[in-house]
Amino acid sequence: MNTRSLARAQALLRKHVEDPARPAEFNLLGRDWELMDGVFAPTYTPVTELFTTWIPYPSGGTFLEMGCGAGVTAVVAAQSGCPRVTALDICAAAVENTRRNAARHGVGDRLRVLRSDMFDALGPEERFDMIFWNSNFVEAPEGFVNETELHHALFDPQYQAHRRFLEQAPRHLTEDGRLLLGFSDLGSSSLLRSMCDEAHLSVTLLRAEKRTLEETIEFQLLELRARRHGRWVMTR
Repeated sequence: MNTRSLARAQALLRKHVEDPARPAEFNLLGRDWELMDGVFAPTYTPVTELFTTWIPYPSGGTFLEMGCGAGVTAVVAAQSGCPRVTALDICAAAVENTRRNAARHGVGDRLRVLRSDMFDALGPEERFDMIFWNSNFVEAPEGFVNETELHHALFDPQYQAHRRFLEQAPRHLTEDGRLLLGFSDLGSSSLLRSMCDEAHLSVTLLRAEKRTLEETIEFQLLELRARRHGRWVMTR
């Protein structure tokens, strides 16, 4: 476990909870967004802005965002030519926040938002041309408990959420669908790659950029691909 990443996430959590200047609205990517209490704030870290601008959205295809938060990435996907976008989050406030921002930016008719623990709210037959997750890449130690919904945006005890994502996401991809993961050097790359090996997935770095905040962090957009035949084998 990386104690540096755990300390960074704990400090970020405190900022979310204790910052008296936490905005109810923010500007990002030239747009104004609503931010509700209890929702991950894209104003405290550049991660949302970076990944949202890096993603190669499947124009004309379907897009699923896991852990949508305030809805920035899902809204931009809908504005970037995806006629059907689905956004999932375990946090009730994030679901409502995304719905409000979708309506605000005129994409509510093509952006479906569901409260979901990973993929549980989806039908088994649902498939997407791209699935993206800006993951809770901070590995929390054994015995650590995500006490609030906001904790789920930052901490993944023993990487159980990552394991479920790697096991379940391929079942919801179209034959040539793409699986993207937002990560950083605060995460456990060794554990992620070990889990990908178990799931018969390869890991490709699509893009990375270092940003200096309280410390220097490298944000990484990864693509996970099936090793056999280069195409997803659908399982039921």
